[in-house]
Amino acid sequence: AAYKQVEYANRDKKGPALVVIPGLVKSNNATFVQKFGPNNIADYAELELSQANFPVLERSDLGPLLNEVALAYNMGDPDKARQTMQIGKLKTTKWVVKFDILKAEQISEVQQGFDGRAVGGLLNILAGGRGGAAAGQVAGSVQTREATGVWLIGMRYKILDATTTEQVAQGYSEEKMEVGAAASSVMGVSQSAKGGVGLDTMVQRLVQKAVWEIDSKYK
Repeated sequence: AAYKQVEYANRDKKGPALVVIPGLVKSNNATFVQKFGPNNIADYAELELSQANFPVLERSDLGPLLNEVALAYNMGDPDKARQTMQIGKLKTTKWVVKFDILKAEQISEVQQGFDGRAVGGLLNILAGGRGGAAAGQVAGSVQTREATGVWLIGMRYKILDATTTEQVAQGYSEEKMEVGAAASSVMGVSQSAKGGVGLDTMVQRLVQKAVWEIDSKYK
């Protein structure tokens, strides 16, 4: 789950100057939407595009102008785009790039567990006495739970001409992620473990795949 740097094929070749605008998150999944917004994804994109040797004008340098830029390209308004691109650092920008999440859904979930309270009650009845009560107390305290979930996340990128707002290229890719968790409790002592990669890592890997394709095909 740790960050893994990608060796982009054309890293030694400088790409065209660009700016990343916040894309869309078209998911109705509350868990995903709570964790991710367009700005989170654009942050990852700026990092990876810089690693691939694209001169990236950071959104923080645009300030309030960012909303005008995003509106012009999302609406496909070439006149407004030309006006905004004549301001300050935007003059050298050739591309406007956006990354959209088109799919984020949990496609399967499996849960299973054990609750020892029924077994504990049965031991109390059958064994009786202090020994039976003690055994029943221990058995009744045992609880285990296992859950496995699989997520499918799809990302699209679009490259737009900074002057005309026309689409230069686009691409789409999906990643499947499995997350597993296990928990147990005996006599009040509990432990839990969780494996797999998180949603953050999945989104970043999708961005890396998109940037690898941009670097390989369009530089």
